[in-house]
Amino acid sequence: MTEHGVRLGTIQETLLIPLYGRAAENRKKDAILRDPRAEEIVASIDYDFARFDGLQSLIGTVLRTALFDRWVADFLAAHPGGTVVEIGTGLNTRFERVDNGRARWFDLDLPDVVELRRAFFTATERRSMIAASVTDDAWVETVAAHSSGPYFFAAEAVLPFLAEADVHHVIHLLADRFPGSLLALDTAGPGIIGTQDEHDALGKVEARMQWACADPAQLTEGRAGVQLLTSHTLSNLPGPMFDELSPSYQEMLTGLGALRMPQVEEYRLNLVRLS
Repeated sequence: MTEHGVRLGTIQETLLIPLYGRAAENRKKDAILRDPRAEEIVASIDYDFARFDGLQSLIGTVLRTALFDRWVADFLAAHPGGTVVEIGTGLNTRFERVDNGRARWFDLDLPDVVELRRAFFTATERRSMIAASVTDDAWVETVAAHSSGPYFFAAEAVLPFLAEADVHHVIHLLADRFPGSLLALDTAGPGIIGTQDEHDALGKVEARMQWACADPAQLTEGRAGVQLLTSHTLSNLPGPMFDELSPSYQEMLTGLGALRMPQVEEYRLNLVRLS
């Protein structure tokens, strides 16, 4: 098997955490989701993944991914010929999990990530890679020129690492160019931003989140028509998703909810309609 070295920027390195989370989850009997491709990629990358072994936050990354998967799958069920844009795609394999055979798909990330991604994924007529920062305006024109709506934008573990002004720029950019589109994103409260050195996974890398969002309802401020459709913590997932989890995971999440820990309650997974 070819072994690929990793030459990623500080923030970009964080993509390896959810990748390893999915690989580790795939080995479990009661897995939240299945991702054999993640296992294959981890095995072929020259990186010290052992530093993340056994971390509780890995389960959180998998739950987040599973919820985003459901949102994308629901969107494609309603709009089979729609367009999905993975913002900060990293080495995610959502296309392999939820593609319906008709959707137009774009994987957007910084040039060093896209270079690594090309070692494992190949562009097709329906699936393209774009090497750009989400804060650049030009990439939206590339998407608009080579697709049609409606649109779903998935920004998983991306926007909290930006400055607040850049987050608002991205949201306004998408709303202006793709009115009526859906945006899935995660937000982290000030208690999380202030304690990242103690986080079990982020404490092992140099990257740090910048944008503190105490209330996802703030996403609707300053722009008429932006609507927060739903918002969940990891301990308060949608009922149908919770019901599909194994009893052990249900018990764990119920226990987390009872503790009311800031690390859990301040981290939210949100679905927004942009207009």
